[in-house]
Amino acid sequence: MTILGTLLKNKRAGQAGLAWHLPALAGPETLGLHSTDFAPEADIPRVHAGKRAGGENRSPGLAWSGTPAGTAQLLLVVEDVDSPTRTPFVHCVALLEPGLLALPAGALNAGSTADGVRVLRSGMGRGYLGPEPIKGHGPHRYVFQLFALPTAVTTAEGGATLEAAKPRSVLAAVSGPVLARGRLDGLYTR
Repeated sequence: MTILGTLLKNKRAGQAGLAWHLPALAGPETLGLHSTDFAPEADIPRVHAGKRAGGENRSPGLAWSGTPAGTAQLLLVVEDVDSPTRTPFVHCVALLEPGLLALPAGALNAGSTADGVRVLRSGMGRGYLGPEPIKGHGPHRYVFQLFALPTAVTTAEGGATLEAAKPRSVLAAVSGPVLARGRLDGLYTR
């Protein structure tokens, strides 16, 4: 796998395709998003990596502040901007009740029963997928994005149910602009 990573070293999705840059998800950057498990721009601990990367695939603890009045729902999206794909790889999509201020570690995992958390499909399967970059591909940036939505998302683009919809269809169903948004970037290398 190291050879494959080396061959694909210059192939990266890039920031332009992030949910952050979708017109419907534009808004003031007033949500303070941080993790109890890693600092901004720092390495994500191995426990939060995928099993093929030696981790436990446990979502990190997150906390935020500044949720504005009138927020109907919070949308959390985690993407890898360095994946060797056309668009950033989606590691998690979740809808959160607006009264929540934090998520403990593991709250975004498939089968999670955390109150106020609705975990949807990710790029492969359901729930949080921990970092598993190709060996030798270099550092990958994982972008945790939180959006305060003025209207709750109830169906995906085209009327599909949220549980069955692909991540991009859920994002396309958001009618913006958002009330507030926040971002936290973490790094992982294999």
